[in-house]
Amino acid sequence: MPHVAIKCFPRDLNDEQKNALAEDIAAAIGRHLGSKDGSISIGLEQVAEADWKAQVWDKEIGPQLETLLKKPGYSL
Repeated sequence: MPHVAIKCFPRDLNDEQKNALAEDIAAAIGRHLGSKDGSISIGLEQVAEADWKAQVWDKEIGPQLETLLKKPGYSL
């Protein structure tokens, strides 16, 4: 039951672009983890740049740097 939570700066994505993103990510999860499409969920939360440090870095990225599969190329 993989769940992927994507957080990013606001983007003007239409439904087709959001669906394509979700399909690409779900395909990669299925390929690498052997998960069935119906068991995968994907969230997209757009966070204002001014709120990124408090809402994302301080709560999710910074405290989990050691366990991240891909670390960011920046620090705050």
